[in-house]
Amino acid sequence: MKMQEITKLSVEDLKGRVVYFSEQLSKLKLTHSVAPLENPIQIQKVRKIVARLSTELTKREAQA
Repeated sequence: MKMQEITKLSVEDLKGRVVYFSEQLSKLKLTHSVAPLENPIQIQKVRKIVARLSTELTKREAQA
């Protein structure tokens, strides 16, 4: 997800996506610890998405 897409989302959508991508990140980390992932860069990409979503959410809460 790019920042342009993230800025168009509502606060509720942001919260939902943070939860969803955090769960995905946990699953990827667990899977990778058991057996190496074919593409471990996925973990890095999902972590960055969670960070972007969290940053936008914090920014909007500070404005409110």
